[in-house]
Amino acid sequence: MPDLRFTHHGAVNGVTGSCHQLHIDDRRSILIDCGLFQGDEAGSEDGMARHRIEFSLQGVLALVVTHVHIDHIGRLPYLFAAGFEGPILCSQPSARLLPLVIEDALRVGFTHDRDLIERFLERVNRQIVPLAYREWYVLLDDEQSLVKIRLRRAGHILGSAYVEAEVFDKASRLSQRIVFSGDLGAPYSPLLSAPEAPYGADVVVLESTYGNRQHEDRRHRRQRLQSAIERALADGGTVLIPAFSIGRTQELLYELEGIIHRARGKGDSASGYWDRLEIIVDSPLASRFTRVYRELEPFWNEEAHRRVHAGRHPLDFDSLYTVNSHEDHERTVAYLAESLRPAVVIAASGMAAGGRIVNYLKAMLEEPRHNVLFVGYQAAGTPGRAIQEYGPKGGWVELEGKRYTVRAGVESLGGYSAHADQRDLLNFIRRMQRWPREVRLVHGDNDAKQALKKALRRMARERGQRLDVMVPE
Repeated sequence: MPDLRFTHHGAVNGVTGSCHQLHIDDRRSILIDCGLFQGDEAGSEDGMARHRIEFSLQGVLALVVTHVHIDHIGRLPYLFAAGFEGPILCSQPSARLLPLVIEDALRVGFTHDRDLIERFLERVNRQIVPLAYREWYVLLDDEQSLVKIRLRRAGHILGSAYVEAEVFDKASRLSQRIVFSGDLGAPYSPLLSAPEAPYGADVVVLESTYGNRQHEDRRHRRQRLQSAIERALADGGTVLIPAFSIGRTQELLYELEGIIHRARGKGDSASGYWDRLEIIVDSPLASRFTRVYRELEPFWNEEAHRRVHAGRHPLDFDSLYTVNSHEDHERTVAYLAESLRPAVVIAASGMAAGGRIVNYLKAMLEEPRHNVLFVGYQAAGTPGRAIQEYGPKGGWVELEGKRYTVRAGVESLGGYSAHADQRDLLNFIRRMQRWPREVRLVHGDNDAKQALKKALRRMARERGQRLDVMVPE
C-alpha cells in the first residue's frame, strides 16, 4: 500500500493560513481548508504575495472546509483564480455561513463592485456541497482506491467540524484513516455540543493554538461575566465589548440572555441593573450572522433547545437592540457617550483593530465611568492589546492616528476562548479507542507546539503507547 503524504501550505509556522493537502497518490489529493494569513504572518502590508496559490491544483479532488473563520477559508478567491473548479465540502451550517463570510472578505480586501461580488458568490454556491454530520461521502471510487470523508462536530463555532478521511487501497485491501482536527472547541461552549474524539486514526493533523495553556474554568464564566458587567454598570456608564461578528457575538448574547432571565427571577438589588439594561449589537455583519444562527437552531445543543422549548429566545430577547445603518451608529455612539443610560455594546472588531468598536473607544476611553471588557485573545501590536496592557496603568492607545489616554475601566475575562486548551487537545487523542501512530502539530506558535508535543509524548509513555509526534516544517 502506498504511503500517504502531506503538504502543509499554511498554519505551519504560526496560527493562520490553514491549508493542508493530503496526497492519496502521485495524481490525486484533497485540500483541507484554504485560509488567509493574518497580522505579521501575512508577510507584507497587504499580504497579496503570501496568499497566491503557488502549488499545483491538478488532481485535487475537493476542498474540505472545517469551518468558516477567515483564516480557514479566506484564500478561496485566490484558489478560484488559480483554476480550482472542484466541490467545496462543508457541514450544512457552514454552507449557510460561508457565503456571508466570503462576501464580507471580498468587500474589505478585493472590491466594492457589486456585480463582481455577486458573480463570485454564485460560483461559490454552485460548488458548495453541504454534508450531514457523521455520514460518509465518497470522493473517489476507481480501480485503485476508495476515498471517502465524513465530518464530525468540532465545537468551535456553529458548523465547525473535524474531518475523517478513509483511504482504501484495493490492491492490498488495506485502509488508512486520517483525521484533520481543524479548530477544536472546548466543553461548555454556549449553543455548541462538545467535540467527541474519533474511534481511531492512523495519523492526526492536530491544531495546537493553546497547546501550552489551560483555560479558566468555563463552567463558571457566566458568573464572572455577570460580575464584571455589574461592577462596570455601577460606574454609571457603558460597557464596551470588542467581539468578532461570528461565534463570539452569538455566544455572548446567549450568556447575557441567561443572566437577564435569572436576575429578573431573583428580584434582588442586582436585578435592577438588568431590568433597565440595553444590550446593543452594533455590527451589520454580526446581525446577519445572528439571524442565520437563529435559523440554524436544529444544530444547537440540548441545553439551548431546552431554553427554546421553555419559551425563551436566546438570540432574540426583549432588551436586545441591533444597530445597522452608519447614521444610527453615529447617533448611538453620541447618545451613550453623553447619557447615563446603562448599556452593553458588542461591536467588531474583536481586537479593536478596526470596525465600529473604534468609534466607541474614541468617544469613551477617556471617561472613567465607561468600561472596556475583553473576552478574547488580544494579539501583540493590536489596539486591543495596548488597551488591555497599558490601560490599567494609566497608559494610552493610538486609534486612527491619534493618541487616547485610557481612563475608562479595563477588565479581561478568561474562559471565552473558542479553542480547546492543552487538556482538551490531549483528551482528543487520549479518548480514541485506537491511537494514531503519528500526530502532526499545526496551527500554533512554536512554544505552543513544543509544549503540546512534550505533553503528548509524556501521555503516550504513561499509557504504554507508541506515538510519533512531529512538527512539520
